[in-house]
Amino acid sequence: MTFSELGLSKALLDTLDGLHLTTPTPIQVQAIPLVLEGRDVIGLAQTGTGKTAAFALPILHRMAPGKKAAPKKARVLILAPTRELSSQIARSVKDYGRKLHLTSTVVVGGVSIRPQIKALASGVDILIATPGRLMDLIEQRAVSLNEIEVVVLDEADQMLDIGFMPAIKRILAMTPQDRQTLLFSATMPKEIRELSSRHLKNPTEVSVVPAKKTADRVEHTVMHMQTPAKMGALASLIRDRKGERVIVFTRTKRGADKATKRLEADGIAAAAIHGNKSQGQRERALAGFRAGTVPVLIATDIAARGIDVPGVSLVVNYELPNVPEVYVHRIGRTARAGAEGTAVTFCAPDERSLLRDIEKMLKVEIQVEKAPEGTYVDALADPDGDFAPLNRTQRPRQGAKPQGQGRKPGQNQGQGRGGKPGQGRAPGEGQPGANRHQPAAAGAKQGDQPAKPRRSRRGGDRRPRPEQGGDKAVA
Repeated sequence: MTFSELGLSKALLDTLDGLHLTTPTPIQVQAIPLVLEGRDVIGLAQTGTGKTAAFALPILHRMAPGKKAAPKKARVLILAPTRELSSQIARSVKDYGRKLHLTSTVVVGGVSIRPQIKALASGVDILIATPGRLMDLIEQRAVSLNEIEVVVLDEADQMLDIGFMPAIKRILAMTPQDRQTLLFSATMPKEIRELSSRHLKNPTEVSVVPAKKTADRVEHTVMHMQTPAKMGALASLIRDRKGERVIVFTRTKRGADKATKRLEADGIAAAAIHGNKSQGQRERALAGFRAGTVPVLIATDIAARGIDVPGVSLVVNYELPNVPEVYVHRIGRTARAGAEGTAVTFCAPDERSLLRDIEKMLKVEIQVEKAPEGTYVDALADPDGDFAPLNRTQRPRQGAKPQGQGRKPGQNQGQGRGGKPGQGRAPGEGQPGANRHQPAAAGAKQGDQPAKPRRSRRGGDRRPRPEQGGDKAVA
């Protein structure tokens, strides 16, 4: 089947032909006719299957001969979980609609809100947004959703993971009841199913199962080593794969920054992307990575969601994720659009239970590969051990001592792997119980030592809200 058989306008077909796009993907074949009919649609498909065109093309077709948006209004709202994915969708909308004379804008956190308020003042046909920043604009009365014709929820399961579901429900309640709603998600957890049953009208569900799942197209290997050896192994691995695009995953923002500095000290161009980076810094890092001038991108899990850079041949799990499903999200940055890829995992002794969980989920035993020569004596080794210690919220292995048993009185519980007190994670970096507002103990550097949670009036631990990704401080 070709795009011309799906009923799209000549202007769109000419644009697609100019972009050398002639054959629709399976999700596009199923979804585009339904969206053109005005139906509500639930699309189940993994990233890299062409979901953006599946909703953008029919929406643009239906808007082509339509009216213009009124001041501070929008006609179409597309919600996405992260800044990067929002920007990616905005680029696609502009590319596909270049001959249609429609207006579009993207509003995300991490940048000044003033230009976004100005862009919305005269109205916009298509608004691409992250939920947090959109709520900020609504509260400032910079935009109204009472004339929205179509709402798209892209990567709905990721928005659930990040914690945006309450904001999404509020946003949907502000839109007209007779709108068209399109929901796309890689998985369908209970909360997303409930959301769709409440806010979608007799939706048609389309599902695409790729011939080979991303995990099946990736060559998985693991290197066992002590934590201090990981930095040297990373530098050696990247030098061996010179000229390739590499994404490295750490568990914390601090770890991403440190790995970047260590690699740059060894003459390897690298950039970090995480929630503490400004939008400008993130965009420059991604631009360098796409252009190939910065071949190594070091990222935290939430910040990396939505990154779609072709030609990523290697993903390195510098630290294993605490949740096995996150491993699948990580390796999904490679082997995109049917290509092959490689995932290398550095596994320290205290991470082996996490490795077993991943193998159980994948139903395979990951092949063991020998660590690079010289790993244990490399000058870039990490003897101070201030990368993130494991989050011990998971159940301990059978026979393991309870946490804290055997510590000397007063010994710092945030002690890093290198054995130096006070060199664990900074508060808030992958550590749900850390209290950012508690002063550091005497003699410790600020931010080094996790503080004890304050007691609330009700007698329970009073803990800060977990970091939320998307468009606030994290993603």
